[in-house]
Amino acid sequence: MTTEPDTTEEAEPGTPGAAEDAAEDSAADDSSAEQATDTEKGADSASAQPSEAEAELAAQRELRERIERRKAEKQGPIESGAKLSGTAADLMAAVRAVESGEKPAAAIAFRAAPEARPTPAPAPAARPPASPTPVAGDIAPAPEAVEAVRGVLVEGGAPDTLASQVVSVLGEGADGQLRADPWQLLRVAGVRPEQADGFARALLGAECGPDDERRGRAVTVWLLEQAALAGHTVLDAAALTAALTQRSVPDPETAVQSTVAEGEALEFQDAVEEAAGRAAEAVKAAEEEGDEDPERPVRVLIGLERYALAEESLADGLARIVNSLPKEASEDWESAAGASGAGSAAELVRAVAGHGLVLHTGGDAARAEPAALVTAARSLGLRVCAATHTTGGRRRFAALLPSEDDDSDSVVTVAGLLGGSEGPGRDSDGAFRLDLLVVLDAPQLDVESAAMVVESLPDGVRLVLSGDPAVLWSAGPGRVFADLFAARACPHIVSRTPDPGPIGELVSGVSVGELTQVEAPGKEVVIVPVRDAGEAVHRTVQLVADSVPRALGVPAEQTQVITPGHGGAAGTRALNAALKERLNPGPGRFGGFDPGDRIAYSPAPGRTVPGQVVKADAEGLHLECGGAPVVVPKERVEQSVRHGWALTAHQAVGLHWPAAVVVLPGDAAPALTRPWVYTAFGRAERHLSVVHGVDQALPRAVAEVPAKARTTRLPGLLRAQVPPAG
Repeated sequence: MTTEPDTTEEAEPGTPGAAEDAAEDSAADDSSAEQATDTEKGADSASAQPSEAEAELAAQRELRERIERRKAEKQGPIESGAKLSGTAADLMAAVRAVESGEKPAAAIAFRAAPEARPTPAPAPAARPPASPTPVAGDIAPAPEAVEAVRGVLVEGGAPDTLASQVVSVLGEGADGQLRADPWQLLRVAGVRPEQADGFARALLGAECGPDDERRGRAVTVWLLEQAALAGHTVLDAAALTAALTQRSVPDPETAVQSTVAEGEALEFQDAVEEAAGRAAEAVKAAEEEGDEDPERPVRVLIGLERYALAEESLADGLARIVNSLPKEASEDWESAAGASGAGSAAELVRAVAGHGLVLHTGGDAARAEPAALVTAARSLGLRVCAATHTTGGRRRFAALLPSEDDDSDSVVTVAGLLGGSEGPGRDSDGAFRLDLLVVLDAPQLDVESAAMVVESLPDGVRLVLSGDPAVLWSAGPGRVFADLFAARACPHIVSRTPDPGPIGELVSGVSVGELTQVEAPGKEVVIVPVRDAGEAVHRTVQLVADSVPRALGVPAEQTQVITPGHGGAAGTRALNAALKERLNPGPGRFGGFDPGDRIAYSPAPGRTVPGQVVKADAEGLHLECGGAPVVVPKERVEQSVRHGWALTAHQAVGLHWPAAVVVLPGDAAPALTRPWVYTAFGRAERHLSVVHGVDQALPRAVAEVPAKARTTRLPGLLRAQVPPAG
């Protein structure tokens, strides 16, 4: 590793770490919340290919129908009867996560309250195909409905520009709903409780008060939505009531119960893990004494229906896969394992031969092992498909397969598979025509995407989830990959294939909490110390535009800048402005963009597609993303397109570039975590430059700051249905 002195004009950055990917306006914001905020704005971009959108909508409707049937069978709190991780530290982390997710992505100008906050859509949005395609404009709400809502908003002091969003969220009779319950405004993206309070006071006058039941329910739902942005599928009731108290709800417990009674949230009871051993002994003793209903220690969890029931659907589907083992001849699989060579690849093939669900972990180099599995399974005549998180990941994995295995049906993206634009298609029952599905980048699966994938798998299918457990978790709620480890519901194959070179050595150390000096004779890893954010921006531009191309031969268009957040003096906004001025100056006549600009396009929550601006015309902004054309309507540009010379680590997950410049300004120190550092550093293939301004915060974060806690139910739900793997 090389450290460049401050005076070196040709600085090549080295190896510092960074802050959570979620800082929208400061480096301390929560990473998952920020990413959900960034990409949420593009969630309702519709595909120009109706058949693809219709296919995914049909899949979502089927999933929802199954969930609703299960819900109808349940009365009162749902007993999982399983052990869930639930320490006092987890509860406090949940409270902090709720509060840290409040930072706005963009301010909404209310008359008396300047701040705004991101809110996820109340119902699942159809995800466009992963391979970007031209995007048509959204179906506009009825003009008369928008006008009616606009009048109510103006009367309450809210910006009338929210009218279309309100109608989209609340539906028919939105104006009447707002008058009857002004706090319904909190369901609109970008509205905070204090803004909704001001709106309610203007409409209700003396009738408005903090003890209003409508306010209690609305703030409860808002807090649960904020928790979902931070990655939680549920919140402990104690954490939720504490957060409600901070939001000036006089009787938080009543507010929670009212929300549950109205069906706006669900209540669950789960066994307390740390008391599980003592509980088992107590239950056994009680049963021996003839007590038919022994007391079990539980904690109460509250969750939004959308995420809590998707998690339950996922657990049911995984249990079905585990318990419906296919019956192929073992000698055929053994022969295929032998042909895969020795080591982890053969272990993976043997594990898949005998189990319906298998986990596989390793770095980028370990992808050769799932590739060997795909080849082996195809040699047995099985219908096989591998799905990645990004189109770039799809190309990288396809390159590992023999040419005869590299076709459009065998390697797809998860979004394309779910949308029907990629993959083998579905049978008459709506299930994928597959015998084996290998999901790469599995840590990026949020609970809803995972549920949709699993619900679409036929009985008897084999499922392999493969990925690097050290990277940042999914942008959406849940931690599916980590929860499966915790549940011990299936075999786990750990790759012994290390990532090569100095960068591989560096990130391998970070994954176990060590920030080591590495030998980098070819300037593979270089550190550039800086004193402040202004110098960080200057040195970053110098590196991308001059030093890296001249010293290493990597052109500016193949060098990616990664920084902790969007805001701040060295966030993506500031860096993109400086890089545009140097690399592609122009007037930005179309929403701040010019032909040739590098962009980050967000077609759906949790997905970022790098690309370039081609042109702009009456249709909208024309982009080229991964070789495919995309047309973003003018009204969607601000919400779904950013400049892309600089990205956050969450936006960069699953992507790789020949060179990466990781920028760590001083204000990023509070947000640094080991997964963020690992993810950011691991995006570079040939060269990693680190613009380092956080001093000892980097090694401290790598050694001491793990991933932020998320409260989920999946481990307990799985333990209730699947015995631990031997």
